[in-house]
Amino acid sequence: MKTRAAVLWGTDQQWQVEEITIDPPRVGEVLVEWKVAGMCHSDEHMVTGDMVPPDEALAMMGIESIFPLIGGHEGAGVVLEVGPGVTSVKPGDHVSASFVPSCGRCRYCSTGRQNLCDNGRGTLGGGMITDGTHRHFVKGDQPVGLLAKLGTFSNHAVVSENSLIKVDDDLPLECVALVSCGVATGWGSAANRAAVGPGDTVIVVGIGGIGINAVQGAKMAGAKHVIAIDPLEFKREKAMEFGATHTFSSMEEAIAPVTELTWGQMADKVIMTPGVLYGDLMELGLGLTGKGGTCVVTAIAPMTQNQAAVNLFQLAMWNKEIKGTIFGSLNPRADIPRLLGMYREGTLMLDELITQRYSLDDINVGYQAMRDGENLRGVIVY
Repeated sequence: MKTRAAVLWGTDQQWQVEEITIDPPRVGEVLVEWKVAGMCHSDEHMVTGDMVPPDEALAMMGIESIFPLIGGHEGAGVVLEVGPGVTSVKPGDHVSASFVPSCGRCRYCSTGRQNLCDNGRGTLGGGMITDGTHRHFVKGDQPVGLLAKLGTFSNHAVVSENSLIKVDDDLPLECVALVSCGVATGWGSAANRAAVGPGDTVIVVGIGGIGINAVQGAKMAGAKHVIAIDPLEFKREKAMEFGATHTFSSMEEAIAPVTELTWGQMADKVIMTPGVLYGDLMELGLGLTGKGGTCVVTAIAPMTQNQAAVNLFQLAMWNKEIKGTIFGSLNPRADIPRLLGMYREGTLMLDELITQRYSLDDINVGYQAMRDGENLRGVIVY
């Protein structure tokens, strides 16, 4: 079949809306009609090159380049067709994308860590995670990859069954799309990976689509103080609507007030969710982290970043810890429905996250708005 998709041909380029051809799904695969795609910052990292594997990593993967690439890894849609062996979804089902697949059988899935599924290693380059071959082609017979093997910036895509989560048909697909990445990652960073508890002081650094959900995750977990840090007044105001008790424009500005607020004890949890995480930001983040505290690293850093400013004496002598996280360390098959259940009951804010809706043709307009700090979350509606 033919459809339209936003294709990235290389770093530092704009998305190009192209007509693509899609082959039918094979064993373990599903043809999805995407209805909504979230415009996450991670797709922007492909444009800037921060998340593009270096040449030596590509060589180990056996590919020359990840481009051309259909973007989009946050999304929701409807199943049109299933290939042989597919059992978890059927035509007509409403589904959430899951940018971390879950096979249910590997060491990590079977020990309750679906966010670390072994299928995930094939999501940044090459063909399908099912068999390594391609289903999507552009400009004739040129294979085109899918970001996270989802490609939600296409009206249709063939994806692995392992990358889809069935959801209730009555849920708004815009909200289903949001929980597939930004909400789960941010909320889970606070409520799960940081293990925020009642009475904690929590600092969230960077209030974008992930940070805003870390704010509401910390609030829902019972934090006494939720401190949001972002240079943009618009985002600081939004943070207050989602549960922040205090806001500051920078980590430097926050040091003295947080010291006074906590009687010198500083934060129990610090969650790092800036647009891009550079190594020097860790020194300030850990400086805001108190004795016995936890600093959760959620934001994406450039792939080649291998140095960070960390005071190792304080790390040891103050019993601090640094934790990484992907997908908020949640389990997509259990936690995407759980988050949607919270939304249904009115405890999780989702509708309020959407700042602007765009057509696929306006994708570059939407990403410029993200760069300019005008959106919490823009979405593409097909």
